[in-house]
Amino acid sequence: MTLNLIGVINMRNLSRLLQDIKDNPVMYLNKPSITCLDSFLVGYLSTRSEMGLEREGSGIEGFQDWIQEREKTNISQSWAGILLFFGGSERSAFSNFFELFEIFLKRNESSPNKENGKSLNSSGNDLRFSVRALYELLDSIKKRPGMYLGTSSITKLDMLLRGYSLAQREVGVPLTEQEREFEGFQSWVQEKYGIKSGQSWSKIILFYSVDEHEALQKFFELFEEYLNRNKSKSLEVDENSG
Repeated sequence: MTLNLIGVINMRNLSRLLQDIKDNPVMYLNKPSITCLDSFLVGYLSTRSEMGLEREGSGIEGFQDWIQEREKTNISQSWAGILLFFGGSERSAFSNFFELFEIFLKRNESSPNKENGKSLNSSGNDLRFSVRALYELLDSIKKRPGMYLGTSSITKLDMLLRGYSLAQREVGVPLTEQEREFEGFQSWVQEKYGIKSGQSWSKIILFYSVDEHEALQKFFELFEEYLNRNKSKSLEVDENSG
């Protein structure tokens, strides 16, 4: 299969995913939000790229440059940041993205030989992360949140992890032991804060924090506490069974 044909197939997959997100943003992003969409796509596309399924940003290369050219701006903002600035709200920018992306695709179809520029990512930089163990990824994000999330934000972390997970599940990568353990973090956070509603762990932590930055810091503190608690339980089981 040639690289061009791979690109066509992957573009179809991306188009279907974007249509699903447009039709049901709550299922993927909790709400129609350009910032959430941005982080979700970074996690999803970077993971697929590192798995060797496509070129990085396949199907959406050049969108960053195209948006800057269209809005006649040279500011070093991501495409999502530019859309949010001119859209006025997360919801409006979210809707505008799909309209503009469709225009962008039609423009590319009419000039298939045109070389596209930068790939779509959250910061406008050449962002790549290897598909690694989940906890290794979280540790990297903890050390350098700006590189992975653009800004210190628990919501962006949540969205990136959702995209990361979806990319792996789509190709049948089974849940690892770490990922299965992480699934229990949701119920642990609910129990810790006495929350019985179906709010996500990121929303719960954010609710009890001053802002997104503090919530991200609190996430890593809580996650460490959660892991230590699990280790203690495992040791107790081993001692009792011994």
